[in-house]
Amino acid sequence: MDYSYYVFGALIFLAVVLFITGLYHSWNNARGPESERVAHRLRVLSAGAHAGEQNNTMIKQRLLSETPALQKLLLEVPRVHALDRLLEQSGLKWSVAQWAMLVLLTFLVALVAISFINLPWLLRLLVAAACALLPLYYIERAKARRLLRIGMQLPDALDLMSRALRAGHAFPTALKMVGDEMNAPLAEEFRIAFDEVNFGIAMPDALMNLATRVPSTDMRYFVIAVLIQRETGGNLAELLESISHIIRDRMKLLGQVRVLSAEARLSAWILSLLPFAAAAVIHLSNPTFLAVLYDDPGGKKMLACAAMLMLIGILIMRKIIHIRV
Repeated sequence: MDYSYYVFGALIFLAVVLFITGLYHSWNNARGPESERVAHRLRVLSAGAHAGEQNNTMIKQRLLSETPALQKLLLEVPRVHALDRLLEQSGLKWSVAQWAMLVLLTFLVALVAISFINLPWLLRLLVAAACALLPLYYIERAKARRLLRIGMQLPDALDLMSRALRAGHAFPTALKMVGDEMNAPLAEEFRIAFDEVNFGIAMPDALMNLATRVPSTDMRYFVIAVLIQRETGGNLAELLESISHIIRDRMKLLGQVRVLSAEARLSAWILSLLPFAAAAVIHLSNPTFLAVLYDDPGGKKMLACAAMLMLIGILIMRKIIHIRV
């Protein structure tokens, strides 16, 4: 009986199994869950905070796009790293490419929707362009909310670090305790700073990256105070406790200012929305009453002037009621 056929078939089967196993291990090393976790951790670490300024190259830059060709194209866009830093500061899991696609989609949807209204093409493009700014506005609002949460958590974090230093722990260990014990989003930022130090980044550079990722006044106070203390010496535990008291007093004063300015902010909203509400009611009751504003060239100029004056008024009211503490 000739067994060469069976031996040949077994060898082919073994070769196929080994080939598939090799492909699986190659994919797992490049795209597997563990590899993705490590790559994500490395991408998050520096957040493009000091692009071109930090000599240490052991930390990867955040990817602007998962597509290499689009990544090269986005790198040629001016101030793209500032936009990437804004996305990082907002806490959103978007890349620059995803944000650009969302802006383009918003622009197209707004342009199609505004096409059902009889308006000049230039005005349609302007309205669509204004709608395309909505994703950027959403990112700014997300950043403001995240910074507010971090500001609320920071005094407790400084108290925790002060107690850890009094107990004899080192400053990097105090950073790790905040990352382990506190809640997000502050814990994530302190954990990243601790990981940077573990990866070999100097403590001043790690703290400056922290201040860049969290561009709040209170965080800058903390970073500058720690950097000065490392140069001049002193009791860091008492310093952190003093900063915590200062931040709490500042937040208390800010709350009082917001209460006192609540009436002015409500008046600003009412004055801004009143013309649109009145125009909507008039249009529903008598559609031909305001038609002259859309059909007559003089009416269009009046609308443009009114919109410009309203915009100036909104900016002035916003400047008046926005009080910095």
